[in-house]
Amino acid sequence: MPKTASDPTDFPTACIVLADGTTFYGNGFGAPGLIQAELCFNTAMTGYQEIMTDPSYAGQAITFTFPHIGNTGINLEDDETVDPVARAMIVKWDPTEPSSWRAEQTLSAWLSKRGRIGVGGIDTRRLTRAIRQQGAPHVAIEYREDGQFDMPALLQHARDFSGLEGLDLAKDVTCTQSYKWDEQRWAWPEGYTKRTTPGKRVVAIDYGAKRNILRCLASAGCDVTVLPASATAQDVLDQNPQGVFLSNGPGDPAATGAYAVPMIQGLLEKSDLPIFGICLGHQMLALALGGKTLKMNHGHHGANHPVKDHTTGKVEITSMNHGFAVDGHSLPSGVEETHTSLFDGSNCGIRVTDRPVFSVQHHPEASPGPQDSYYLFERFAASMADA
Repeated sequence: MPKTASDPTDFPTACIVLADGTTFYGNGFGAPGLIQAELCFNTAMTGYQEIMTDPSYAGQAITFTFPHIGNTGINLEDDETVDPVARAMIVKWDPTEPSSWRAEQTLSAWLSKRGRIGVGGIDTRRLTRAIRQQGAPHVAIEYREDGQFDMPALLQHARDFSGLEGLDLAKDVTCTQSYKWDEQRWAWPEGYTKRTTPGKRVVAIDYGAKRNILRCLASAGCDVTVLPASATAQDVLDQNPQGVFLSNGPGDPAATGAYAVPMIQGLLEKSDLPIFGICLGHQMLALALGGKTLKMNHGHHGANHPVKDHTTGKVEITSMNHGFAVDGHSLPSGVEETHTSLFDGSNCGIRVTDRPVFSVQHHPEASPGPQDSYYLFERFAASMADA
């Protein structure tokens, strides 16, 4: 039987090796195995299930800075996609038995069933400092029940990892065919409900879309049709949409832009459709408008990021998950920077000054504020009504 974090041993059963040779030993839980990844840290206190299943984390292992991960267990409603996408999770305290009326299974059992590695007993403060200093290091992580690690091989695995720059990962997490979406946001006491009245026709391009983004679109009055990331401008227009949504997703935006940018530019040339983008969708829109993107040192990953909306002067507490960013200085004439991070001044939003086309880097559907940024979905719906 797979070992869990509740089955203590007198030797470490998990090992984390950074490409510079820095090594951490801990207690493995979930599924035994060996992975290579880019290492990031996430500061959120809740939502570990949603984070692990967010397609934007493809190719990454996540260090959680909040120590008590696993205490609310796992339920079948909170997955953002079918299976965990992040390659591994690293925590300070070994997960305990869950204490939540919604819990259906333990975190360790869920990871084991889904084939993902967990590592507990790690000094996550020290590891987070290493990430900040080195800038999203490459790592090899192994969980072995016998604790017998080939350290030179693990170090070579870490050094052999190619990293995320130049990688188009959207193609790995996008849907393979189009589908309709009508599920709305969770609400007490009904839970998730379905749209039953006609709404604005929206085509959502799936670069790795989170389910809760699609729910927010439905709750804002949209009839959503989801198309794969490879969809062309004509594929979109054939749906006769009233608006187009560009989803979140993983990888290097410049790589995904090889096919996404021509599609968006085609829409901008052939129609006056309202367009709204989030995360990778924001970066795709910026590239299509003539801007540039860049790799960040360690990215923004968490649920406590203050962002200023320069169109209103208000500050929003947002959720973020991105290792690449739009270069605000590269935006051409006619494209306005609307939001910036109050942590480092990086770009967090843009809009075209004479068209209903806008996007944001942060995740309004994650509700960390909790409703600070939901107005963006309403703004998108209003732009379709005005059109």
